[in-house]
Amino acid sequence: MRTVLLLLASNVFMTFAWYGHLKFKTVPLWKAVLVSWLIAFLEYCFQVPANRFGYGQFTASQLKIIQEVITLVVFAVFSIFYLGENLRWNTLASFVCILGAVYFAFR
Repeated sequence: MRTVLLLLASNVFMTFAWYGHLKFKTVPLWKAVLVSWLIAFLEYCFQVPANRFGYGQFTASQLKIIQEVITLVVFAVFSIFYLGENLRWNTLASFVCILGAVYFAFR
């Protein structure tokens, strides 16, 4: 559970680092990059311990699959509530495909 919670925190920071600046188009690009890098540092502060603690309990492939599922869930919530985008059918279909990958990774 600790690994999953750390990955969740990591992905929240990652999503804001990568996509948070999209609401601030008037901010110069260099400032957006700098702020994104500072946020990404916080992401790594959670990602590295998550992988370190989780490896052994999970394989590296399983850790990656867990991280990708969390990334998609966090991004879906982010895009709906922060960016104001709609969740479309093809996004939901892609989530189902990822769940298939989870099934095979943990089988």
